[in-house]
Amino acid sequence: MMKYCAFLRGVNVKGTNMKMVEVCEVFRSAGLKDVVSVLASGNIIFSSDEKAEDLKIILEKSMSEYFNYEAFLFIKSQEEIKNLWNSNPFGKNENLHIYTFIGNNEIEKVLMNEFENSTKTENEEGKIINNIFYWQVPKGNTLDSTFGKILGRKNLKDQFTSRNINTFEKILKKIHT
Repeated sequence: MMKYCAFLRGVNVKGTNMKMVEVCEVFRSAGLKDVVSVLASGNIIFSSDEKAEDLKIILEKSMSEYFNYEAFLFIKSQEEIKNLWNSNPFGKNENLHIYTFIGNNEIEKVLMNEFENSTKTENEEGKIINNIFYWQVPKGNTLDSTFGKILGRKNLKDQFTSRNINTFEKILKKIHT
């Protein structure tokens, strides 16, 4: 059995309201074990013998049918999550948020290209480490930043989702239990 975490995109934003209890039920109905959620942003830890790419197809279909919306999610193994947490290039700073992007293969290049062409606020930075895109932005400026606006674009919606770096710490703590 492998331990995974599924990262749902667009949960509890723009009218897609879902209770994590129900999401966990959908995952259990799909045959997954040890299902538990972390935070309300749609991070579901579970165990399975299946491959991540097969799980993605099964779960997107189950979620879409149950909640009646177009579901997108990205699945990472426990090892990959450890890597997402450990590869963070930015230091802790009370005034800055750090976001990590999880998505399709090579999405980090697309994001870096968009970031390089965007207007930056002060202390806004983007870096790729181990094929992962990290974005540092001053608190309160997330939506003012040009790059922040790009993230909501329709043509990118099935490509990635993002999480605050601290989310991975919480997931790693819970995935071990």
